[in-house]
Amino acid sequence: MKIKETKRHLIQGLAAFLSNANLVGFAKGEIWQGASKRVCVPGLNCYSCPGALGSCPIGSLQAVLSGHKQGFSYYVVGLLLFFGVLLGRLICGFLCPFGFLQDLLHKIKSRKVKIPQKVDKPLRALKYVLLVVLVIILPMTVAGAYGIGVPWFCKLVCPAGTLEGGIPLLIQNESLRAAVGFLFSWKMLILTAVVVGSVFLYRPFCKYLCPLGAIYGLFNRLGFYQMKVDEKKCVHCGACEKACGMEVKVTENINSVECIRCNRCKKVCPHGAINSGFLLGKDFPAAGQKHPGKPPAEA
Repeated sequence: MKIKETKRHLIQGLAAFLSNANLVGFAKGEIWQGASKRVCVPGLNCYSCPGALGSCPIGSLQAVLSGHKQGFSYYVVGLLLFFGVLLGRLICGFLCPFGFLQDLLHKIKSRKVKIPQKVDKPLRALKYVLLVVLVIILPMTVAGAYGIGVPWFCKLVCPAGTLEGGIPLLIQNESLRAAVGFLFSWKMLILTAVVVGSVFLYRPFCKYLCPLGAIYGLFNRLGFYQMKVDEKKCVHCGACEKACGMEVKVTENINSVECIRCNRCKKVCPHGAINSGFLLGKDFPAAGQKHPGKPPAEA
């Protein structure tokens, strides 16, 4: 099933560019150190990317937690809560550069693979394990050689950091290339697995490994941006669930923690039974219905 997503991809491309607009940094192999680095971008985007103008929320959260003994900074946690409540995983679908990369890779013509549910379900829990262990517990409890907290997820796993930060910096810095060891090889293996896997599977990193998506997903039911199925219009034809790359059971739980708000289900629904927008709870109208309390338009 081919679904035109030109508008979404344009937004994704623009978000990726704005997050990494320091193009001079790629030529010089230098990390931007300007004042904008004090602010987190919404999506997963490596702080060490030569083009990055802002900080990564996951990297910043680890830094905050690792320095909690010196004083806890509420700014990063507050910003994550703000992004989560306002947008939830809409960020994953529209604003995350690494999500955009996976979308592009999945467009490569190949035989697509679907992981059996008995394997897929426990694998989806892995991103929550990584969030709790590598992003929260270890930065708070285990310090590095000089007593400084370590961003364990960035150090051991993050393929976005390897692609956006590690590779460009190594290309431009001979001294860094001389220091490459097992750890970088391990992270290159993870990056290769994610890149190749994205050709055959839809967004494997988002499904199984991304702690940022795990955080934002918790707000899908509570956030300002909501989706709803109009039961009066839905005929349960299954078109929405066939179109969903994240394999959400749309008619049962459209606001699932796995939904990245790409709106593909809405596009393919032949009866216009799916609606979405920045409205809340019971006041949120079903597809085709007027907002409660809104007077009808005059003829």
